[in-house]
Amino acid sequence: MNFNYVEGILKELVDYVWGLPTVFLLVLSGIMLTLYIGWPLGFIQFRVFFHAFQVVRGKFDKADDPGEISHFQALTTALSATVGLGNIGIVAIIIKLGGPGAIFWMILTGFFGMATKFCEASLAQKFRHIDSEGKSHGGPMYYIEKGLGPKFKALGIFYALAITIGSFGISNLFQSNQAAEIFNQNFLIPHLATGIFIAILTALVIIGGIKRIGRVTSYLVPFMAVTYVLGCLIVLAYHYEKLPSLIMLILHDAFSGSAIAGGAFMSVQMAMIQGVRRACFSNEAGLGSAAIAHSAAATSEPIREGAVAAMGPFIDTMVICTLSALVILATNVWQTSDLVGVPLTALAFDTVILGFGTYFIPIAAFLFAFSTMIAWYFYGESALYYLSGKKHIRLYQVTFCLVAIVGSVWSIKPVLDFSDIMTGLMIFPNLLAIWLLSKSLKKDAMDYFSRY
Repeated sequence: MNFNYVEGILKELVDYVWGLPTVFLLVLSGIMLTLYIGWPLGFIQFRVFFHAFQVVRGKFDKADDPGEISHFQALTTALSATVGLGNIGIVAIIIKLGGPGAIFWMILTGFFGMATKFCEASLAQKFRHIDSEGKSHGGPMYYIEKGLGPKFKALGIFYALAITIGSFGISNLFQSNQAAEIFNQNFLIPHLATGIFIAILTALVIIGGIKRIGRVTSYLVPFMAVTYVLGCLIVLAYHYEKLPSLIMLILHDAFSGSAIAGGAFMSVQMAMIQGVRRACFSNEAGLGSAAIAHSAAATSEPIREGAVAAMGPFIDTMVICTLSALVILATNVWQTSDLVGVPLTALAFDTVILGFGTYFIPIAAFLFAFSTMIAWYFYGESALYYLSGKKHIRLYQVTFCLVAIVGSVWSIKPVLDFSDIMTGLMIFPNLLAIWLLSKSLKKDAMDYFSRY
């Protein structure tokens, strides 16, 4: 078999599945859901904002609410899957390829992604399954089958297969590979040692199920996110006089183009493509994956968890990614250095906080990679349970941990590409179900907010 030929075919399929039509479908869905569901409520993004913080604080909690984890743990579990290497490295790539204007399109995509996440989590809660042990099982495969009816079960099975296979790719092989590479570059730690370490950590967490995953992410994600944000704020405080001009630069280049990308039309197009595509990758709005985590939250009000889920793209894309971008722009490393990805972001921090980029960023990248792995493990396990019950869960756990070791020493490009294809294909059944169920979802939302 000609493996180079197979690899070339897979690469073309990745580009097709994650091409411009898919990206614009995600953004258009976010816009339309914002208008259809959010407009009568005064835009869902604004309506849920402060209410979500009240929910996360536990203001509406009841001891007898069905579910396994708190609203806060559901949010941090979902965020652990999205707040990761993308926030540190991909933002640097966006600026390099699309110029500063790409940041505007990234933020705008995150804003409309809030509406999509709201719908996903609300539906996951409404149509979740509580088994005889009191455990929650939910996600797009459940609201496809239970919401649309048994005749759509094949679509639910397809979604579950896609996310199970996809959980081994960008969320496992890639994460362990990049974590091992960063530790090897900065601390000369062998790739295999990092792979074994991250596999052991993952095993210790995932054997405890969603309750343990929720507890770990509820500590890990806030600590890493707050530390990272503080680092960003220190750098921006040092360059505070540049902030007004940077904001104007982002707005100007978003509509007029940047010299980095050539002609005005082509550079605006490149900025839009890079900003929208990377925001979709970063916050996962439209994939439906985060809905699996939110379906486990303890509540009897589906819309309430939808409000919490809507904060995911806000925190991930509109706050953390934006701060990363401003740090890179303020320190001007995007123009003075040939580095890309995580190394460029690390260099930006080191120009102001000596050692922060060299030591903290690699550790942050490792912990973000680890948190992404355990969240996506739960997504894959939930999909596998939907397909076959409990009988293959242990095998999946062992395989998932072994794959992390393999990924640390061997980046299997065809496997990664195949996983990316399957992950991208999750979008279509998920968005179809959301649109078909949007009328009843709108009614539920209006009823809920009329009471709260």
